[in-house]
Amino acid sequence: MSEIGLSRCSRLESCVLWRILDATRHLAAPMGVDEILQKSIAAALQFFDAERSSVFLYDAKTNELYIKVATSANESEAGPHIGYDSDSPDRGSLSRIIRFPADRGIAGETAQTRRLINVPDCYADPRFNRDVDRETGYITRCLLSVPLLGVDQALVGVMQVLNKREGPFTAEDEKIATIMAAHCAVVLQKAMLLDEYVLKQKMQRDLALAREIQLSSLPQELPALTGYELAAWSMPADETGGDIYDAISLGEQRVALLMADATGHGIGPALSVSQFRAMFRMGLLLGSNLGELMSKINFQLKADLPSGRFITAFAGILDISEHKIHYHSGGQAPLMHYHAGEDRVEWLAASALPMGILPHAPMIPPPPIYMQPGDIFALISDGFFEYCDHKGEQFGKERIEELIRANPRGPLEDLRENLCSGVKEFAAGSPQEDDMTIVLARRNLP
Repeated sequence: MSEIGLSRCSRLESCVLWRILDATRHLAAPMGVDEILQKSIAAALQFFDAERSSVFLYDAKTNELYIKVATSANESEAGPHIGYDSDSPDRGSLSRIIRFPADRGIAGETAQTRRLINVPDCYADPRFNRDVDRETGYITRCLLSVPLLGVDQALVGVMQVLNKREGPFTAEDEKIATIMAAHCAVVLQKAMLLDEYVLKQKMQRDLALAREIQLSSLPQELPALTGYELAAWSMPADETGGDIYDAISLGEQRVALLMADATGHGIGPALSVSQFRAMFRMGLLLGSNLGELMSKINFQLKADLPSGRFITAFAGILDISEHKIHYHSGGQAPLMHYHAGEDRVEWLAASALPMGILPHAPMIPPPPIYMQPGDIFALISDGFFEYCDHKGEQFGKERIEELIRANPRGPLEDLRENLCSGVKEFAAGSPQEDDMTIVLARRNLP
């Protein structure tokens, strides 16, 4: 090659290099993932004089590649703003997400092999995944597919440049694309990690607020009943829990007792039991009898809860005029009745199916619990019984029974604390895996 040719080549390479450096300089500015994607695509279109460019982001949890594409108003599925193509709308416009396995098509092969792929004729290549074309109505003629590899060669996604106007992509294009992809990947990875951190912090704040709201919804003071004593406590396993309790005064001689436990723990179950409590309170205000109220709540829960979800719940009314607890227990068991006169603990089974399984589950009232002087009735959630130590042994009913029989006549709050500390000592540092709730009622001795 002549000196003139070498000079021209050098000037060309220098020009390209400066353009790449200028593009990466803009990408290094503080931006969110959306803006980085848009600028990366704009730079690729300019460099290669291509019709279109796409960035598929990688979801390691599902091993999928995904991209956001434009939709018309009646087609919108309004997905999250992550993943772009050059036809994606500006902010405020409608979009949807296309996902596919990360081993499918040319983008999938690029992700799997971590190597650039240059395809001069897409529809002649059996690896080409036509789904995106089919979804968007766009026809891809040729493409350049480049892996986006971040720090430690972690896969961030795949960038593709489509339909170069001058014909198939060249070896020179491959070099430029490789350099661009390296810069884009690191910047994207950093922005995605930052977004994830910000989202996590927001979620933690939201969960803390949800926990505060849930705990504040519990009774701050338990109703006072002549000749009786009440105590209650709850501790969720996560920021929010699937357990809830309530004690609702129904005049001077009656109090409604409630304990509900939704399957699982976290935000979803917390919402379910909060809904249960709200319906229960509203039904009492409207004067529904206990059986009718539980039947209606069960019917509504069946309609509202996701498939496979249910709530175990005890709802009873303690009437001190007759010293009886009339109740229904939808799957909540075992129920504990300590007979003081006999120094004996009786464990009672549930009286009905868990709530939300069958829409018309029968609510046949069981015999009432008769409270003799000194008797204790206890609602205790699975979190107590099934708390395991490091060996996997459960706390169980027997230990609860021993603690109750050890000092049944002291202040009821002391008994509640003894039960909680007994579980803690037994666990010896083993983590709490389930929500823990307890409600105690005792008829005092004369």
